[in-house]
Amino acid sequence: MKVRFYANAGKPAAKAAAKRLEAVARRAGLALSSRGTCDAIVALGGDGTILRAVRKFPDIPVLGFNLGSLGYLASVGESDFERAIAMLAAGKFSVSERTMLDVGGMTALNDVVVMREMTGHAAVLDVSADGNSATRYMADGVVIATPTGSTAYSLAAGGPVLMPDTKCLVVTPMNPHALGVRPMVVSDSVKLTVTSRRSVVGADESLGVYADGENVAMLKSGESVEIAKSTRSAKLVELPGFDPYVVLNRKLGWSR
Repeated sequence: MKVRFYANAGKPAAKAAAKRLEAVARRAGLALSSRGTCDAIVALGGDGTILRAVRKFPDIPVLGFNLGSLGYLASVGESDFERAIAMLAAGKFSVSERTMLDVGGMTALNDVVVMREMTGHAAVLDVSADGNSATRYMADGVVIATPTGSTAYSLAAGGPVLMPDTKCLVVTPMNPHALGVRPMVVSDSVKLTVTSRRSVVGADESLGVYADGENVAMLKSGESVEIAKSTRSAKLVELPGFDPYVVLNRKLGWSR
């Protein structure tokens, strides 16, 4: 089995860990790949490193080693690095297929965010589902998240947590200007369209469209962007004993 280590270039600790674990991988019987094809990617860093690895190595399973602060995606802690390498070498793992989103020619594993930029005005956003008008938000923006991304920006904005195998998307307004506005959960088969409208003070609002934090487009008033489930999925390696409920309890402190 060929593996490639992908470390967060901005974290010296990640690069040092990758070098050390390459020796561990060799002793476990794994072949190392620095270029070309491989069977799995071992990503060292935080969730941002996982997102970059998924984009950089499409269709290759990614195992996340957590050197960040939260690490919902990078689920293997430092104390378990060597045990995880041994399990990978022994074939004791499964691959979870995670929903991704298509927007503007890019894919996103976590979310697509449409948000106001540097002005102080609220954005007005019309959201439609499969061509049918769904709602209008007066807010800082809107987050459209996959189940995987429901624990990221959407959660911080007040959205619900979706389990990884849920066949849904969550639409979460950011700081809406109405008390009754709440997140929506929709089928992942729905194609969502977000259209920028004028702000309440009559000025055109400059809106940024971001896929997993990377800018995809800028919307002027009257322009739209479509977000839909991708035909591709992200492949995340899960080791024996992985339980998304346990991860949530640990990361969110629910059991304290």
